[in-house]
Amino acid sequence: MKRAQEIVNGRCSLCHGAEGESASPIFPRLSGQHPEYIAKQLADFKSGRRKGTMNDQAAELTDDEMKALGAFFGGKKPKAYSVGDQDLAAVGRYIYHKGNSYSGVAACSSCHGPTGDGTARLPRIAGQHAAYLEGQLKDFNKRERTNDNAVMHAIASKLTELEMRAVSVYISGKL
Repeated sequence: MKRAQEIVNGRCSLCHGAEGESASPIFPRLSGQHPEYIAKQLADFKSGRRKGTMNDQAAELTDDEMKALGAFFGGKKPKAYSVGDQDLAAVGRYIYHKGNSYSGVAACSSCHGPTGDGTARLPRIAGQHAAYLEGQLKDFNKRERTNDNAVMHAIASKLTELEMRAVSVYISGKL
């Protein structure tokens, strides 16, 4: 854990915060994320399977360091945002829990869980920055995010911009 703390202090904290609570919606919040998921994403950035600003940051990390960083951030307590637009969040709540049978969108909760906690293979999205989540959905829709679940490409392509925003706003306010 000492090595993970050194890496966090030297690199990660600049964007993700010392406790994994990124203040900028450009960067994901890592606190409370599944350790295995974080390690996998770092490995995907390192290998180039996932593209982004993290490619250079992950390039020299060892497998043990990636696992240690996952454990470090996974052990931090996540926080939720307060949701300003309750009407928009209500639309997001409906889609998150029931999907949209008219367009064929599955309920987000069927994979990410009823509270957005995710699994070791699927990310915890509860409490994540709404703008970050919305950006990821758009990247899946445009096939710019290709390292993960192909199901997300099909789901994101069926979501309207309003639905993407609404789901993102709703789940950002959950713990």
